[in-house]
Amino acid sequence: MPSFLTKWSRAGLGAAFLSVGLTLAGCQSSPTPAPDPTPTAPTFYRGADLSFSAEIEAAGTRFTDQGQTGTPLALLQRRGLNLVRLRLWHTPASGHSNLAEVVGYARRARQAGLAVLLDLHYSDTWTDPGQQAPPRAWQNLAAPALQDSVYQYTRRVLRAFEAQQATPDLVQIGNEINGGMLWPQGRIQSASDYPALAALLRRGLQAVTDADPAHRIRTVLHFAGPVGAEFFFDQMQRQNVAYDVQALSYYPQFHGRSLATLQQQLTGLVNRFGKDLLVVETAYPFTLGWNDYTHNSVGQADQLVPGYDATPAGQRAYLLALRQLIKELPGGHGLGFCYWAPDWVAFKGPTATNGSAAENQALFDFTNAGVPALEAFGAN
Repeated sequence: MPSFLTKWSRAGLGAAFLSVGLTLAGCQSSPTPAPDPTPTAPTFYRGADLSFSAEIEAAGTRFTDQGQTGTPLALLQRRGLNLVRLRLWHTPASGHSNLAEVVGYARRARQAGLAVLLDLHYSDTWTDPGQQAPPRAWQNLAAPALQDSVYQYTRRVLRAFEAQQATPDLVQIGNEINGGMLWPQGRIQSASDYPALAALLRRGLQAVTDADPAHRIRTVLHFAGPVGAEFFFDQMQRQNVAYDVQALSYYPQFHGRSLATLQQQLTGLVNRFGKDLLVVETAYPFTLGWNDYTHNSVGQADQLVPGYDATPAGQRAYLLALRQLIKELPGGHGLGFCYWAPDWVAFKGPTATNGSAAENQALFDFTNAGVPALEAFGAN
């Protein structure tokens, strides 16, 4: 949910991979890997973005649900989770969300029989409508070199996943790219800027196609919020950007507090473009209270959807309603939902100012116990 973080406040290609090269060197030089344990594609994704999980688990945080103790991955899967979304940063300063960590977590998910959505940010840090900084290794590259870097990086990332039998089911080229990506070259400030963005996207998408000639991997473009999405995807069509799935973020406090309006907007998108649609980011509070000293994005009643209180029951009702709304989209094009950071509890302690900015929207309460909204991951 990078769009939240900006609002909260909060060389060469080879050199960029030195930090993970040693970790993956053995894998890359190994014989042809065995086929991935590809799960049967579900008819409806019930997903979660677990990008924080590796860091939270390393801190020794314990979670429970229905009398069971386990990792967020295990507990969510027990409830019906069938998709894990993971963000990948190029060379993150923190070391988290780097290639080695993300490949390792994806391997865990695939071994558990879950689908994986890889979210390529093409940055060293958060990207969203308000920030799209290129990796430091790519700064000041001319357009042809930048486009080639996107292609080569994407291919190399997918080779690393394949070597670990963790090939993703879906690959997202850019994160919340309302204003483009890899600024300034791929920045969108007027309609005349779309060709430059499209050139970058096509190289990333081509890398996925070349890495996967059988087209088992579905490609994803991600827009934050329904407002403006039709114009954006129309521009992608005009620029001959070929992709499979339209992805949206939907947070009521940022993108509109009416589910009826959202249903009309999503219906319009699938009718207009005839593509599957996946809500890759959403969250809702079970309380307006806080459990650490880090500022939260939701803390006021006027940020809520009317009729859905900030209570465990209200959070459950919201997620069930959103799930049903997506399932009812025309033509079976509602591909599913992905809850953002369900495990981002206040794991750094109650006085942390750099802790969780959404612990009141997690799917584990202030004692790290599962909340009623986990019911939405059920298979029925």
